[in-house]
Amino acid sequence: MKFRFYPAAALLLAATVVLSATGCNDNSAREESSDPAGTGNPTAAPKDDGPTSSNSTLPGGAAQGGQASGDSSDSSAGSTTQPQSDKSGASPAGAGQQGSQARAASPGAPAGQSPSAKPAPTTDEDKTIQVVADPSATSVLVNKTYKLPDNYKPDDLVEPNVSFIFQEKLEKRKLRKEAADALEQLFAAAKEDNLPLSGVSGYRSRATQSSLYSNYVKKDGAEAADKYSAKPGHSEHETGLAIDVAGASGKCAATDCFSDTKEAKWLEQHAAEHGFIVRYPEGKEAITGYQYESWHLRYVGKEIAQEISKRSITLDEYVGQTVPVAKP
Repeated sequence: MKFRFYPAAALLLAATVVLSATGCNDNSAREESSDPAGTGNPTAAPKDDGPTSSNSTLPGGAAQGGQASGDSSDSSAGSTTQPQSDKSGASPAGAGQQGSQARAASPGAPAGQSPSAKPAPTTDEDKTIQVVADPSATSVLVNKTYKLPDNYKPDDLVEPNVSFIFQEKLEKRKLRKEAADALEQLFAAAKEDNLPLSGVSGYRSRATQSSLYSNYVKKDGAEAADKYSAKPGHSEHETGLAIDVAGASGKCAATDCFSDTKEAKWLEQHAAEHGFIVRYPEGKEAITGYQYESWHLRYVGKEIAQEISKRSITLDEYVGQTVPVAKP
């Protein structure tokens, strides 16, 4: 059979070829637009650095969004938490570019911290606080002005062989070795005088003291709590040289009524013979900063204890300005 080509058929064939070529070019254009960076990988997702942490460290050492390392701080100050998503409808690639620009604009700022972030403000009280020079000294002065170094823990804690008002094996059974030995002698002497004693609370870690103080503040308010509880780092219990005591029955343990007991009267007369003092005596509240605590004993060694007892003064007065207690 012979075929004849007509002009109309030729035109239709040419149009089909042109349309096919145009469709190929459109696909190539779409592939290029999906890879604006020219990486040749149109399916690659932009790098995700993750959300910015709100716990970055401030210049002063306080953690944003957490508890500060100092004695007082605003845990919410300087928070730099960033939103995890952009609700404006910007593409992930655009968000990544904005993050890169922000980092480039502030090269000196730590990750997760804006350039304007500032440390928590210090109070006048913070400026008067000093760290003791020798926290391991048996005569170390720890009070509202002088505090123990951060993370300090005595390295010679032991359990004295004396009775306590509780049976559990807790950290508050412990004292430093020298103080523990002296406590055993003190308890033995009291027992000989038919006034057996029991321990109530000895060593406390910084974490334990912090928890106790916080609970007291919540219960009674800061002003009241400061009269009978020490802030973390300022507690004698953290030295491992202090212990609260009571009679064998535990009656009036760590309460005001203990001062009226025979045991309390005996301790006032004989504690110094074994190197202990009643650390917060009656009538000295303005000097010690704490209320009278007849049950709170502090080991300082026989020589110093007897001198303090003889002169009817406090450890604060004994140390005075003659002994360097703080780091230069």
